[in-house]
Amino acid sequence: MEKHYASENEVLYHVGFSRADLKGATIAVLPGDPGRVEPLARQLGVEPSFIACHREYTSWLTHIAGRPVLVCSTGMGGPSVAICLEELARMGITQVIRVGTTGTIQEYINPGEVIINKASVRLDGTSHHYAPASFPAVASFTVTGALVEAAKDCRAPYHVGIAVSSDTFWPGQERYDSFTGYVPKAFQGTMVEWQRLGALNYEMETSALFVTCQALGIKAGAVCGVVAKRTEGEGIVPKEKYDQALQYQIAIVRGAIEHLEKVASI
Repeated sequence: MEKHYASENEVLYHVGFSRADLKGATIAVLPGDPGRVEPLARQLGVEPSFIACHREYTSWLTHIAGRPVLVCSTGMGGPSVAICLEELARMGITQVIRVGTTGTIQEYINPGEVIINKASVRLDGTSHHYAPASFPAVASFTVTGALVEAAKDCRAPYHVGIAVSSDTFWPGQERYDSFTGYVPKAFQGTMVEWQRLGALNYEMETSALFVTCQALGIKAGAVCGVVAKRTEGEGIVPKEKYDQALQYQIAIVRGAIEHLEKVASI
């Protein structure tokens, strides 16, 4: 299958930057929120620099273990994730780590902790444009292993398991605190089903990320900070728990990238 790489100075339509702007980076850190990009770039590495801001894609470059690393937002949901991945692949990105927030559905997981997702339930639509429904949404063993080792090294409270990726924040995640409170019958009772099957968390991007990356030949991993505990309510936790989870994520991602770069140099 022929691959269509961008030329060095070609500015790609959606992300708004070129391969030359990456300075040779092959690893990307992908938060959803554009507002998280600059703080992540500054805390993850050294010599952070702004690249571009176009649509939902804000991008910065930072340096970890002496190598450039892209930090680029994806926006919310699968479609914008896939668009980002398509253009990053054309510019030579070969490994990505999603950094997001999530709500746990398991009683033993607490706000402020982190979840490393090894796979995802495909409740999204985007992944079905890249692979049939029977195709699994799974993370890269290499990237996931690096995330787990980094979590151990920094003594972060982490959990490894399966996400449930929904295209919607309310009905697909069986939330009843929406404007109408209505959840279609197809989603009623599903949270209990996912709990009993051992899934750990709800979020909105991971299944699209894993399947699209597999289709594009990119290695992908995901680490999410727990900011809601669905077994206790629908709300988001206080800011201090959010910040705690973020600091664990930063340490984990930095350690994982250092490990991946070390392995690549052997």
